[in-house]
Amino acid sequence: MTAGTRVDILGVHVSVTSQEEVAQVAAALIASGERGYVCVSDVNAVLNASRSPDLLEIHNSSTLTLPDGMPLVWSGRRAGAPMQRVCGPDLLPSLLAVALEQGWRSYFYGGADGVAVEMVERLTRLIGPFPTAGVMSPPYRTLSAQEDEEVVRTINESRADIVWVGLGAPKQERWMAEHRSRLDAALLVGVGAAFDMHAGRVARAPGWMQRAGLEWSYRLLQEPRRLWRRYVFGIPAFLLGVARRRPRIVPG
Repeated sequence: MTAGTRVDILGVHVSVTSQEEVAQVAAALIASGERGYVCVSDVNAVLNASRSPDLLEIHNSSTLTLPDGMPLVWSGRRAGAPMQRVCGPDLLPSLLAVALEQGWRSYFYGGADGVAVEMVERLTRLIGPFPTAGVMSPPYRTLSAQEDEEVVRTINESRADIVWVGLGAPKQERWMAEHRSRLDAALLVGVGAAFDMHAGRVARAPGWMQRAGLEWSYRLLQEPRRLWRRYVFGIPAFLLGVARRRPRIVPG
């Protein structure tokens, strides 16, 4: 299942949507028994997908591929679409608030040891006691087939409606695509760094920096050794790419 209008940005079909519409899509999937997954993609994720056929297919086959970053929003608007940013750290509490009202059960998969537990505790204080099906922080190494089967069994036995995946891109996108048919939950959502942010381990940029498209610089100052290549090379590559290949609305 795919939902709504999309804009082709470097070959990646990015959804024109909102947090409210994501909640509507989740409700429709849960009510119907259908299954889907949501990619929350920034410039780096779009660049990676544009260079990798399997990642491109994963993004373009998603229920939604959300624009997590103002450069993607500006690219969508350049194509004539009313694009607005829908980022993981904002979507997570927004959809959990709806889950609290609707009784949807959420499972949290990812993050370093203790991160998911801390995140749930902090978000519970912020939102209220939303239904939690469970948490799991897998090791960073590749799981054995037996370990992977145990993960699937545990999540399915939790009766989760939504599985939040915080493995970082592109690992979480590949994980969702590989596990979509094996998991009973209606919706898988890859939110990456939102786990660390809501656990209080990584600070978010001020609102004005987010709106101005400067959140990358704030993150770079926090983690320069890990992120400098991504931004020093990624941002010029993205700008050059969209100059050469103009974003366009994808026919529905």
